[in-house]
Amino acid sequence: MPPRLTETPSGVKLGPLDLIADGKARNFVLEMRAGRFHGFVIREGETVRGYVDRCPHMGVPMAQQLDGYLTDKGDLIQCSWHGALFRIDDGLCVGGPCAGARLMPWPVTVADGVIITA
Repeated sequence: MPPRLTETPSGVKLGPLDLIADGKARNFVLEMRAGRFHGFVIREGETVRGYVDRCPHMGVPMAQQLDGYLTDKGDLIQCSWHGALFRIDDGLCVGGPCAGARLMPWPVTVADGVIITA
């Protein structure tokens, strides 16, 4: 199995902004020569935020169901394995077994209606 990467090059086109519904998240897996990258992007209006798909508590992917990264209210990121809760704007864990830890950011942006790595 190829190694799991924690960063991507800039300029990789992930898809149109409307690929992600406003207030929702989407999983992305990128195959690169050095290995495989797993991340997710959250859309808030015209803004996107990306994080590496790895819980700081146990190092496992955050979602048990595809694209299931947010709480029911959509106001926090939730690790579905251990219940840790993270703020969307900065990835800080505000509840659960890794309180005070942070998700690893994945720089993404929107250019001309397309989500790209930054």
